[in-house]
Amino acid sequence: MIARLKDALLAALIAGVLTLPLMGARTIESAHGLTAEWHLDRVLAVVVTVFLGRLAVLALLRRARGLGRMFSQISAWVARSAKVFSVQRRKKRRLLKTRFALPAILILATLLLPLMPFSSRYVLDVGIMVLTYIMLAWGLNITVGYAGLLDLGYVAFYAIGAYSYALLAQYADMGFWAALPLCGLIAAAVGVVLGFPVLRLRGDYFAIVTLGFGEITRLILINWTTLTGGPNGLSGVPRPRLFGMEFARSGEEGQALFHDVFGLAFDPSQRVVFLYYIILGMALLVGWFSWRLRRLPLGRAWEALREDEVACAALGVNRWWVKLTAYALAASVAGLGGAFFAARQGFISPESFTFMESATILAIIILGGMGSLMGVVLATLFIIGLPELFRDLEQFRMLAFGLGMVLVMIWRPGGLMSAREPTVRL
Repeated sequence: MIARLKDALLAALIAGVLTLPLMGARTIESAHGLTAEWHLDRVLAVVVTVFLGRLAVLALLRRARGLGRMFSQISAWVARSAKVFSVQRRKKRRLLKTRFALPAILILATLLLPLMPFSSRYVLDVGIMVLTYIMLAWGLNITVGYAGLLDLGYVAFYAIGAYSYALLAQYADMGFWAALPLCGLIAAAVGVVLGFPVLRLRGDYFAIVTLGFGEITRLILINWTTLTGGPNGLSGVPRPRLFGMEFARSGEEGQALFHDVFGLAFDPSQRVVFLYYIILGMALLVGWFSWRLRRLPLGRAWEALREDEVACAALGVNRWWVKLTAYALAASVAGLGGAFFAARQGFISPESFTFMESATILAIIILGGMGSLMGVVLATLFIIGLPELFRDLEQFRMLAFGLGMVLVMIWRPGGLMSAREPTVRL
């Protein structure tokens, strides 16, 4: 009990020190100059809240540990008294059912989202943003979650894909569907070129080099004004079309319009729904591709490399080649995501491709659980979708987001879906 009181007092003291300059003092300009107006009652309220909250959290953790020990003893007794093989068989059937039930429900819900009564332009825009981050996180998950390579410059390939599509549309007059695979190939080619010298590094050195590559790419986009437009960016990026049909109120003479072909009234949300289903299809394709790769010999080599690189070398695994495939595949996914981002926005600039984008995508993977596809989905909903739900709270929505992050770190320190079935069971 004394240890818990000391812990709570320390937390309250830290909260008081941090809160005093932020909430305890307010400067007021008067005829005599600047004066300080103190609000110590607010600081005291925060200190008391933190003290009581810390005591409650410690008590809950202690109670949870006691319940965990009790449940572990009960489960051990049941395992000894029951038939082991039948229990394992039932668990395997139940695991297979639950493994595919949640993804099927989420896929069905995303497919039907535009048809729901509560669906609106805002809901679809948030859905497009969430699906874009899911796709990007699944791509980075190949490098970080499967191969165990800490990539801090992932946003560079995202930018390369976006600018590749904008430049191909401007100079080669290519549409979205023709340029989309080329954007992925260009990003993958850049990843291969960068990977030749970089992937021989390990650990922190590799992370620092990738971070530098991301910043170099951003500076090139800012300073190469004749090609990239510099800080002004590129505007007029063409939108995707459906079999040549444009989603616009009016077009050039002879241009097929979506609402005219199907005899509908023009609605700006039609283009948003079309973009929503495009990114949904791309995200599902990337997720299926990543799921299949994990079960191939290449995916097993990635996981073995992540667990013990020295053992892989002793077994004759070409570590450099295995790393290069993971890096290039992740870069291609980022290139596809960048092309979609440019087509959706219609305008791109270097400000959209800062280090914070890489940090956000990496946080999604860490929070969801290393290598877990379902964990990436849940973490994206938490990191990207949750702040949107609290947008009406204005400055307090980030406080709610931070509180949620702390609760997740306490509840699931290894990630939301940290427990995964191994690819090969001995």
